[in-house]
This record gives sequence, C-alpha cells and structure tokens, in this order.
Amino acid sequence: MNVSARLNRLLAADGKCFDVAIDHGFFNERRFLTGIEDMRKVIAAVVEANPDAIQLSPGQAPILQGVPGKEKPSLVLRTDIANVYGRELPHHLFSELIENPVEQAIRLDAACVVVNLFRIPGQPEVYHQCIQNINRLKPECERYGMPLMIEPLVMQPNEVAGGYMVDGDPDKIIPLVRQAVELGADVIKADPTDDVSVYHTVIEVAGDVPVLVRGGSKASEEEILQRTYDLMQQGARGIVYGRNVIQHPNPTAITRAFMAIVHEGATPEEALKLLRSSA
Repeated sequence: MNVSARLNRLLAADGKCFDVAIDHGFFNERRFLTGIEDMRKVIAAVVEANPDAIQLSPGQAPILQGVPGKEKPSLVLRTDIANVYGRELPHHLFSELIENPVEQAIRLDAACVVVNLFRIPGQPEVYHQCIQNINRLKPECERYGMPLMIEPLVMQPNEVAGGYMVDGDPDKIIPLVRQAVELGADVIKADPTDDVSVYHTVIEVAGDVPVLVRGGSKASEEEILQRTYDLMQQGARGIVYGRNVIQHPNPTAITRAFMAIVHEGATPEEALKLLRSSA
C-alpha cells in the first residue's frame, strides 16, 4: 500500500510540516516533564495553534485523537523507548520497539510513525538495536501504507555533555542521515549542524526524502526563530520542536510564530512581532 495518503495528512499542501514533539515523558527522565506535567492542558494549547502534527506516545495519543472535529493536527506516533538520555547512564542501555507498532498506529489513526537511529560514542549495541528496530518496522509500514520517520541522532559522549546533548558535526550527521534514507525513511528528523550555513549538504544527501529539523535544547526566542528561518532557507521541509514550544510561557503563540516561518516564509523579525502581539 502506498504511503502517500497518510503522508499527505502529515505534510501540508506546500509539502512542509511543523511537528510538535510532546513525547518526552516516554523516556523516564524527570527533567523532561517540565512544561508537560498536565498533558491535556499542553495538548489543548498546541492544538489551538493548529500545527501540522503532534508527536505523542501510545499512552497519550488518545488525548489528541479525542479532540472533536476534523480540524486538528495529525498524529505522529513514537514507536521506540530508550534509556540513553540520563546525565548518568545505566550499565545496560537499550532502544526497544513497542509491540505491534504499526497496528497500534493504525488503531490510533496516526499519519506517521517515528523511530530513533542513535549514534552514541562507545555504545555500538544501542546503534545495532536501532538498526534492528528499523528493519522490523519498515516492512510493516510498507504493508499498511504507514509513513516511516527515522530520527538519526548523533550524541556527544555522556561524560562530556552530561546527557541528551547532540553533536552538530556534519561529518557525523550526513552519513547517518543517508543511512536512514537507505533503510527506507519516508521522512527524516535530523539535528541541525553547528554551522547552519552548511545544512544544505544534509538536505542534498537525503535526496527526495523531506528533512524536518529537530529543535534540540531550549533557546531564546530570538535565537530559535533565527535558526528556524535559516534552516528553512537551507532547504529544510519543516521542523520538529518540543521543548522550545512546551517550555515557552505561551505555547500557542510560539507555535503560531514557527508556523509563520515554516509555511509563510516569515522573517525572524516578523515572527517575533507576531509572537509578541499574541502574548
């Protein structure tokens, strides 16, 4: 079955997408819960701004799908759970798929599923598990017409960065993005490079597969709006932001500001003006 039907629900008519990630509670880290303690409240605030998609875990997805009416963001379902984000890593690391991931996605009326592809220094077993997860998912996604979003994530050594810190080296990001494409990704969710001006090389290596850029750590309004604009100018097809939305004092307003950049080509100054006028 062709994935285009559901992909058309994920990407807007202009082929672009803003996916708000609110799946952080899946990973058993206390600091990840800041801003999402009340999931019904935060999902309602984000839905009000009408982004293209919201990324959720199986246990929280029914909140979004319980919103009445036809006009609501599409669901991107997180299908893997991992314990690699802590400031101190446990002795045994894993990245494991949920059971029957595509069946669960279909039951929840998801438009897409997302899975990680970790590259963590000194942890080849986790990388191997990610490859196995993707290889299990891909045939099921093809069988049922479910788009597969792969998240190539290059992390810094834990002892250097202290947990969940990405490595923006393009020489590490580019081959992992290409591997995700080779494994059958329909959408790529990738980190920004340290030097945003070279991000077109990431877009190029992904070929026809749309690249949505991860938001990463919390940044100031001016910084994240400028970075978003610059990345879109480099050819990104959209963004997947979490903490820069859910930890903002006004998640609805900042979502609308990002949407203006992604879909309307708004400059950072125009987006900031929109944000401030909504505050």
